[in-house]
Amino acid sequence: MKLTEALDLCPTDLFVDGDWRPATDRRRIDVHDPATTEVIASVASGGEADAVAAVEAAARALPGWAATPARERSTVLRRAYELMTERADYFATLISAENGKALTDARAEVAYAAEFFRWYAEEAVRLAGTVQQAPAGGYRILVDRAPIGVAVLVTPWNYPAAMATRKIGPALAAGCSVVLKPASDTPLTALAVAALLAEAGAPAGTVNVVPADRSGAVVGAMLDQPAVRKLSFTGSTEVGRRLLHSAADRVLSTSMELGGNAPFLVLADADLDAAVRGAMLAKMRNGGEACTAANRFYVHESVAEEFASRFASAMASLTVGPGLEEETEVGPLVNADTRDKVAELVADAVARGARVRTGGRAPERTGYYYEPTVLDEVAPDSALLSEEIFGPVAPIVRFRDEAEAVRLANSTEYGLVSYVYTRDLRRGLAVSGELESGMVGLNRGIVSDPAAPFGGVKQSGLGREGGHEGILEYTEAKPLPPHRHH
Repeated sequence: MKLTEALDLCPTDLFVDGDWRPATDRRRIDVHDPATTEVIASVASGGEADAVAAVEAAARALPGWAATPARERSTVLRRAYELMTERADYFATLISAENGKALTDARAEVAYAAEFFRWYAEEAVRLAGTVQQAPAGGYRILVDRAPIGVAVLVTPWNYPAAMATRKIGPALAAGCSVVLKPASDTPLTALAVAALLAEAGAPAGTVNVVPADRSGAVVGAMLDQPAVRKLSFTGSTEVGRRLLHSAADRVLSTSMELGGNAPFLVLADADLDAAVRGAMLAKMRNGGEACTAANRFYVHESVAEEFASRFASAMASLTVGPGLEEETEVGPLVNADTRDKVAELVADAVARGARVRTGGRAPERTGYYYEPTVLDEVAPDSALLSEEIFGPVAPIVRFRDEAEAVRLANSTEYGLVSYVYTRDLRRGLAVSGELESGMVGLNRGIVSDPAAPFGGVKQSGLGREGGHEGILEYTEAKPLPPHRHH
């Protein structure tokens, strides 16, 4: 689909209580194409009054939606899945245009995003409580799963469709109403998702979307509302900490999917062909702009040279260009700040002795590009080993034995995902068990699956999204009065 067609179809106002409306103060956000840096659209930028109105709409809609039979909620989500799948080109075009990612990545995201609607359509009708005999005898204990209430959802720019559906899907399935605050870099996709859900049958007020460039004030105004009972946030650990402080004042239930610093371990017996393929997926999915992206490559010294050589060749062969061009494999980064941070991290590593195997610079062209880069022999005090790179840069560190590899992998405050490559399943499972992360990809470069719980340990977050666990985040376990039997 042509960008002009997609933009013509996409709404650009706030979506509150089933209506499209401008911001109360008429403020708007310019949306830029990272490939050209040009403004492609302008969307309403909500303020605190709009935030309160959205929460109030969600609160009004909550009782009716919570009382809606699970089968009806399921039908709405199933229809949303079908509509998103039918309109994959439309959503992929919007994503590429405002985020910069290659169309191949954008199409993969749309398929992934739609799958959350299908998965939670199925989970909605299987949200079972429990019945058990009381240990003391004489009665049974019944525990129901009740919707937690109005949920505030705050999503990032790197997966503007999937991060929205991964939260909206389980919330609606559980009977909650939601207010979504998308990233100001990528509001178009979120507004398109809102329109799709309305068409799929979500009643007015169950889904509200408020783009805003005054994020702190707007989210703060939402969290101050007594009706809000849940906050789900995906983004940086730094912002997550601040939101947890705010949530503490209201004792809100929180789900936090925060930063990552994923280690990718290549053991001495790894299949190097498979390891390089996995490295390309783990590093370059979404151009490296993913919390699950492999951030640190720890490679056994006996295979490090061959792995680095093959990996650098694969990275060097990638076609860099505008996301909306079919032949592009790596698009621009989302904005100038992201590109500049990547460049600074590479410069720091090179200054400390890293060897550039390929890439290592921002090309001289319009747009926020950075070349796919492999750095070898990276010094342990290099900043990019402790900070999330969020770009197409792969630093390689060599290790002598597995104990050292595990120690290096765990030497971070983050713990979202780890990757391990080995031909020995027993060894792989043993090493996986020692890694301090919420997820492990064993001989796999992708761990994300709507049917699997997604989340981290340490400062990578709280709670889980996806899987059966994801819907439980939007419920309260509610014991019913004991029923004596005679």
